[in-house]
Amino acid sequence: MSRIAAAVRAERSRSGMSLSELARRACVAKSTLSQVEAAQGNPGVETIWALATALGVPFATLIDPPEEMFRLVRAGEGDATRAVEADYTAILLSRSPSGVRRDLYRIEAEPGESRISAPHPPGVVEYIVLISGSAQVGLVDEPVQLAPGDFYVYPGDRPHVFTALVPGTSAVLISQQH
Repeated sequence: MSRIAAAVRAERSRSGMSLSELARRACVAKSTLSQVEAAQGNPGVETIWALATALGVPFATLIDPPEEMFRLVRAGEGDATRAVEADYTAILLSRSPSGVRRDLYRIEAEPGESRISAPHPPGVVEYIVLISGSAQVGLVDEPVQLAPGDFYVYPGDRPHVFTALVPGTSAVLISQQH
């Protein structure tokens, strides 16, 4: 949480936004944002995504420190960010270096509530490879069913969804801003 708090404060300061303005743009309560910046509570992936979008930075900027040249993340390891409304976990594998807008995640999801994502900043495209299980993925109004090994590209700057259809569903997701 302290890493997220420091990153949100730094990006808000860099952007020149007040606490109230960022809360308004991200559609989160000012008290929630204040708790995030104070490293209190446990914000869900939805809150962090909303803050990143309002700040115009990749999600990874708020959750992960700068990447080292060599980095190994074994299966079952890594910093996990969990969704509040769905059994959906994003594990950041690689964040984009300065000047590049690309982040790489391992997704782990279970059947139940869908993970519906609000639009990311303009120009974001998501690339996904389903590793195991089965899922409905893509734009909210036209998702595509994927099986293991399937690859799909869709605009991340429109509302989109990930719905696990069977237990143990996992995928690799690349979020890239063009």
